[in-house]
Amino acid sequence: MKTPIEDRGWQRIKVTRDGRILTLTLSNPALRNAVDPQLHAELADIFYAANDDAGSDVVILTGEGDAFCAGGDINWFRRALAGEDHVPGVMEAKKIIFGLLDLEKPLIAKVRGPAVGLGCTIALFCDTIFAAEDAVFIDPHVKVGIVAGDGGAVIWPHLIGHARAKEYLMTGDPVPAAEAWRMGLVNHVVPNADLDARVAAYAAKLAGGAVQAIKYTKVSVNLGLKQLVTTILDASIAYEMTTFATNDHREAVAAFLEKRKPRFTGT
Repeated sequence: MKTPIEDRGWQRIKVTRDGRILTLTLSNPALRNAVDPQLHAELADIFYAANDDAGSDVVILTGEGDAFCAGGDINWFRRALAGEDHVPGVMEAKKIIFGLLDLEKPLIAKVRGPAVGLGCTIALFCDTIFAAEDAVFIDPHVKVGIVAGDGGAVIWPHLIGHARAKEYLMTGDPVPAAEAWRMGLVNHVVPNADLDARVAAYAAKLAGGAVQAIKYTKVSVNLGLKQLVTTILDASIAYEMTTFATNDHREAVAAFLEKRKPRFTGT
């Protein structure tokens, strides 16, 4: 007998349920839900576990507190550069993206505050994205001297077109919620106070529908996206891994920790 998903010892993700609706809450509140090694490893497994959960038909993904996810933990990068920790694993990175795509149940992103880096990528790979008015979407990989290789190079152009996606991926500039809705990056922007109720109502609508038809409609729509990911992700992650070893990445991490502007050299 399988261990219930709630009882599998997650340290960085809280799992709760309301009837047939499962909620996954990124929980690293001291770092605004930043992705440290533990959360990265759990993200590689959680969506497969949710897919196998017999007690749910709809999944909500959100962050604890006033942030969805603050992106990669800069102290993890510092430790990796010092040889004290590993860089994000390639297979883990791939499992996160394919876990999102292989999850057959509808996946709803509920986003408050910043969704940054990998956190932004994960939100954008969800099936329907509800953003509070204070939400902001940022893929700042280039600002820390690395390639947007963990899925951003796939999902941004898929949602908003190549030219606009390259503008934001090459600058790392933020996209406020209202602008994200205008350009088609997210589905809905709602007042902060209404976000929980709006997401709950939408999740209940899906859970009360023809769940088999809904599930396999999602699967069908995702076939093209899975082909795109298969084409691009290996190369983009490889480029990202390469840039973890550059002087620009080392300088970006040092500048962030020293609270100064980085001096990039292109090496």
